[in-house]
Amino acid sequence: MRLPAFGTTDEPSPLPDFCSVPVLFTLLVTGALAATVMWLAVGDHRDLSGYSVGILFVSWLVLAIVVVLCLLRTSLQRLPGHLPYLVAWLLIMPIVGMASWVAHGLDGALHMSLVGDGMAVFVRDNVLIAALLGAAILRYFYVAAQWRLRLAAVARAQVEALQARIRPHFLFNSMNTVAALIPLDPAAAERTVEDLAELFRAALGQHEQGDGTLGEELTLLDRYLAIEQLRLGARLHVQRELEGLPQEFPLPRLLLQPLVENAVHHGIQPLREGGVVSLRGLRESDAIVIEIANPLPSAPTRGGHGHGLDSVRRRVAFRYGPRAAVQAGPQGERYVVSLRLPLPDKGKDDARTDRR
Repeated sequence: MRLPAFGTTDEPSPLPDFCSVPVLFTLLVTGALAATVMWLAVGDHRDLSGYSVGILFVSWLVLAIVVVLCLLRTSLQRLPGHLPYLVAWLLIMPIVGMASWVAHGLDGALHMSLVGDGMAVFVRDNVLIAALLGAAILRYFYVAAQWRLRLAAVARAQVEALQARIRPHFLFNSMNTVAALIPLDPAAAERTVEDLAELFRAALGQHEQGDGTLGEELTLLDRYLAIEQLRLGARLHVQRELEGLPQEFPLPRLLLQPLVENAVHHGIQPLREGGVVSLRGLRESDAIVIEIANPLPSAPTRGGHGHGLDSVRRRVAFRYGPRAAVQAGPQGERYVVSLRLPLPDKGKDDARTDRR
């Protein structure tokens, strides 16, 4: 999904979802506050029954406005530039005018005497108040939407910068592996170049936009581990327990590779006897959990800068939101990195795919 450029009118403005509960709640609170302020402004002649009727009337107006704008949101969203907000604002006034006319008529027909003003004055005042409040609340929605878009753009830029910082590190390590294999086993080096070509394509290729899949990522991990297996020989053992994971699960490209690379370089390479890198995964009701573990060296080793793990944390937070989690730390004699990634909502995932 590409974010709209700021300051342009080529793409539709991010009109709020009037069908959502948060928007309805915001409008109800705003209307109730306006009614309360007007009731307090009366002075000493306050009527609680009138205040209750006023709150009920405001709630009725809000519901009428929300229903109309909810039904028309798809059509409004197709309008260019800021026209969706302007048309939404213009729709509010006739809705309020019609509702005020009906309310005044019912008050007169039932002889409740809740409205002291004439019909023209009552309708006019309500329309003016709705115009002012409607302009303010729509402006708030617009500014909030722009703020969210800017935060998303900044987060995306940070993620892309982190990806760019990881790629040279990964590629240089891979080239060193091939260089080390050439004098020892040219045939193995030739086979390794084929695996390395696929890794290069995943690391540098910009022709594919959006996410990959978990199955594609696991295939890349197999290629990477095959290269490291040739370099480290019997020192590297890999244990896989990934059968229960959905292969089609959407996953940012090269998300797991830096974690496996860290497991090999910080957990296996310093040990003369080598060790086991374990890849485990399970599917829960609302998420998948992936664990990557490696042995902890008995003696302290020179650590890295944490770019790989930091990048994974930020990419996971950006892609999956607050329901996702990345935990890392020693557990007994092993260092374990655990990723908990929420399963995508079917409708939202399809909509995201359509916008790519």
